[in-house]
Order: sequence, then structure tokens, then C-alpha cells
Amino acid sequence: MLKRLACIFMLIVACTFCVPLSAWATETTGIAVSSDEASVTKDGCTFALGEFNRANAGSNKTIDGDYYGYSYLIGSKPSDVTYIATTDAVIVRVKPAAASKLGIDCNAADDQTDLRELIAAIDETTGHGNRGIADNATWYFTEEEAIEVDGIIYSFDRKLPDGRSYDCVIGRDGSDVTDASNPDAVVLTHAGFASLVPTGNAVILGEPTFSEKAHSFFSTLDWSPLVVTLKTSLTAIVLIFILGLAAAYFTMHRSPRTRDLLDTLFTIPMVLPPTVCGFLLLLLLGNSTALGQWFNSVGFPLVFSWPATVIAAVVVAFPLMYRNARGAFENLDPNMMDAARTLGWSEQRIFFKIMLPLAWSSIAAGTVLSFARALGEYGATLFLAGNYAGITRTIPISIYFYWKIGRTDLAIFWTLIIIVFSFIVILLINLWDRRTTRYRRKDAVR
Repeated sequence: MLKRLACIFMLIVACTFCVPLSAWATETTGIAVSSDEASVTKDGCTFALGEFNRANAGSNKTIDGDYYGYSYLIGSKPSDVTYIATTDAVIVRVKPAAASKLGIDCNAADDQTDLRELIAAIDETTGHGNRGIADNATWYFTEEEAIEVDGIIYSFDRKLPDGRSYDCVIGRDGSDVTDASNPDAVVLTHAGFASLVPTGNAVILGEPTFSEKAHSFFSTLDWSPLVVTLKTSLTAIVLIFILGLAAAYFTMHRSPRTRDLLDTLFTIPMVLPPTVCGFLLLLLLGNSTALGQWFNSVGFPLVFSWPATVIAAVVVAFPLMYRNARGAFENLDPNMMDAARTLGWSEQRIFFKIMLPLAWSSIAAGTVLSFARALGEYGATLFLAGNYAGITRTIPISIYFYWKIGRTDLAIFWTLIIIVFSFIVILLINLWDRRTTRYRRKDAVR
């Protein structure tokens, strides 16, 4: 088993570093992209791009009822060059101070050509399978904070009321341009951010060896998603185990109508989309609700905290435990329990000495499945707990977050980690089922 796990881990490392990191190859000669995908230079050009990062997705931003458009979050450091790409166009904004410092004229054809080739080169290298800049895209260059193109306003480095800066895209009339029903609708593909530096100051790293890539990757890897995920899943499975058994046992002793009602209530999170579960939990436990305010008043805020990740995992994974436990209890021979009662056994003793051991195979399977479901929970967790590194950012949330900012290598790594966990869970279920089946066969022969 250990050898197999070691082989799987090596496969994860190999797959992670199969993400292309080599210099950009193109018919345009003299362009070099650094292997860390942070810088790009062009022979004969006096300036280069550095500190590059790419945002594969943004979000529609509404704050206090005011709509600000589809927005790409800017990092802590504003960029000298920003571009927003659509399926038909690329809008490039160069900060006037940076342009003046390096003698760049956004209206000059030569400087526009250099900027276009530098941006296209590093954009293609960092795409990693995501949509890139169209070959026939129309390019627009500006030094202004906002530019209007075909009835759509592109605003750059705009500070919103939440205290953070964004690049925003909105219709001239304040409409959502990502809405397909909008006459001015446009397909926004991604955005990119970079600093402008003299060519001599740009650091172009050569292609590292496999071991150098691995060392660099793991030496800077943030392991907190794994810690948060395991801590959340292990805590949740304890609660799920107790609540699932209690609910299954409780429903068995109710009238048929009450049992059907409770069964529907306990099972419905399994058929609802996780985002719906998260939204309902937010409506119940949000800071604006009476329950949420009470938790805040006692110094135990729930929303956007680590306990919220546990609550979300318990809600979505609980039905698996409940259904397995209830099915196992219902398949037990009631004559055995009746016989135990005639001998004076208490209900508690019957549960722990007869019901639990006989139903343990199905209960164990339900426990493992519930753990796997809690491990992969995304939608409800994001709604209720948010995305806070080291606190609520689980592996599934990290995968989306890293893809969104263009770190495909990290997204692939955590995806493979989840696949390995899922593989182990399924393997454990199969081994347990084979073991219990073998024992049943032996008992049948006797």
C-alpha cells in the first residue's frame, strides 16, 4: 500500500510540472518569456513587462445596491499595464507615469506594436488551456482611466466602496454587459496585469530542471488548504456520525407519516445543489438574522469563519450517513430486539450490543462516503464561509481560486490531491465490502 501511495505521489509531482514553463515560441523572433512566466522581453525594444499575473475570471460587483460592472480584482500593487480581453478586442491601459518614465507613446504605431507583441507572448504562455487573445482581435490603447469601446466603458484601477481596486467593465447605460439579453453584450475572457521596466532590468529565467521546479514549487507551496480541509472534514465526520445514527434511530420509532416527513427533511440536502444549501444556511445564520446576531453577541461569529466550513460540510454530507444507517437498522431482524427485550435488556443496551454491531458494515460505508463528501464540499462552504486563506479556504475552493488567478500548476496539484483522496476512499470501501462479504459467505456455509 505504501509503495502504491508513493507512486501516486510521484505521479502528482510529474503531472504538476508537466505544465509548460518554457519560453514562448512564435514566428515573431527576438521575444523571450521567462520560465517563471513573470517577465517578457523583445530584442530592440527599450522596455519589458515584469511581475505579470493573469485573471481568468472576474465577477459582477454590486455594493450597497450600486452596480459597478463586471470587475477584475487588482492585487495589492497597482499595475503599470493592464489589459482586458474579449472574444473580439483587447483594451490596453498604460499608466501615464510609467509611460512617461520609459518614453512610451501609446499613440505611436511602433510602441503599440511592441506592447501588443509583448502582451500576446506572455498571455499565450500563461494561458495553460484557458481562452487566450484571439488572433483577429482589435487592439485599443489608452492612458486614460476609462475608455469607451462600442458602447461599453472599461474603467481601470478603480477603487470601490469595499476599499479594494478593480478594473471594471460596464455598459454605457450602467447595464451588465455579460448578460446575453443585453444588446451590448460582450464575452469577457480574461485580464492581465504587469509592470513596465527597462529591458535591462527584466529578469528572464532559463528553463529549470525537473528537480529545480519541484524544489521551487514545494518550498513556496501553501499547505493551509490541506490543513483546513482535513481539519474541517475530520471534525465534520464526528458530528455527522453521531447525528446520522441518532436521526436514523429516532425515525425508526416514529409513526409512518412522521417518519416520511423526517426522512424527507433529513435527505433533502442530498438532492439540493450545494449552492442552494449554502444560500439557505446564509439566510438562517447570516449576520443580519436573529440567530446570527445572537452568535455574534456571545463572541462566536459563524459566517465567514472556520466553524462555518464545518457546518456546511455537515449539512451536505449528513444525508449519506443517515440513509446508510437507517437502511442498515431497517434490515435487522426485529425478532432479535424483541427477544432481547424479553430478557430485560434496555433500549440503550440493545442499540450498542445488537443493532450497532450488526449494522456496522453499512454504517462504516456511510461514514467513509460522508467523509469523502465533506472533503470535496465547495458550493455551500463558499457561500457560508467564504474564501479566506488559512481559515476557510479548503482544497476545492483553492482549485477555483488558483485557476482564477492563472496559477494552473497549483490548481492541477490540488486537483490531483483530491483525486488521490477519492481513490483511497473508494478503495477502502471496496476492501471493507469484500471483507464483510467474505465473512457472510463463511457464516452461510456454516
